[in-house]
Amino acid sequence: MCLWNWRRRIQGQGHLDDETMRVFWTLLKKELRAFFVSPVAYIVLALVMVLGGVSFKAALSVLESAPSEGSIVTWTFHAQWFWLSYFFVFPLLTMRLFAEEKKLGTLETLFTAPVRAWQVVGAKFTAAMVLYAVIWLPSLGNFWLLDWITGGKVEIPVGALRGSYLILFAMGIFNLAMGCFASSLTSNQIVAAVISFTMSVLHFLLGVFALVVGRRLPESMVEAVHYVASVEHIRLFTQGLIDTRPLIYYASLTLLFLTLTHQVVEFRRWKL
Repeated sequence: MCLWNWRRRIQGQGHLDDETMRVFWTLLKKELRAFFVSPVAYIVLALVMVLGGVSFKAALSVLESAPSEGSIVTWTFHAQWFWLSYFFVFPLLTMRLFAEEKKLGTLETLFTAPVRAWQVVGAKFTAAMVLYAVIWLPSLGNFWLLDWITGGKVEIPVGALRGSYLILFAMGIFNLAMGCFASSLTSNQIVAAVISFTMSVLHFLLGVFALVVGRRLPESMVEAVHYVASVEHIRLFTQGLIDTRPLIYYASLTLLFLTLTHQVVEFRRWKL
């Protein structure tokens, strides 16, 4: 009898897990569809492609003007043009995630269905993460095109290229998580975008300030300063120097902001 009850419990848990994942995938497909039927995805894609192309052209100009220790990868992702496009991506991708549904009242309707807060937060964040990965794919074409035109005469370090996209992804999911949190706080998309943009820029400036102050600190503290500096992370990874500490740093902050977003959404759910 005990074995029979244990078997039924295991089967019931398996059915629950299947149902949970089915709901999650349904929500994820809904969010992806909402992204790609709206002009937001294409505006962000065009913005990144244009400014990415300008940054790539500027990198080529630097290498053509004089010998340089940096590679084409380093000059592309460690330039001012790159940061100019970078900070505008996250507000555009995340401002509508929760704010729009709050304004339209569809979030309350959604919670009348048997869905959990973590499924809603996870689906929206994953959809934004998928779109974020997609918008950086065309930039790979710049390097492929350069290699094809020059017949491989321009050195494109594979390790540096992989490192660049790895740190872009790690930094991206952190900023997307902050954007999700900002969107969950308000029903106004513009306010959500401003909050997201401000938090991303403040984190970046905090790292720059830490680097400046770190020059006057004891050598034992310099490593801790570099731990929070995004510009330093980009510099290292674009040189092909893969360090797991920044990856852990961004993953931890991502989990923190997703947890905060979940708490905000859960609080709103129980107020209904």
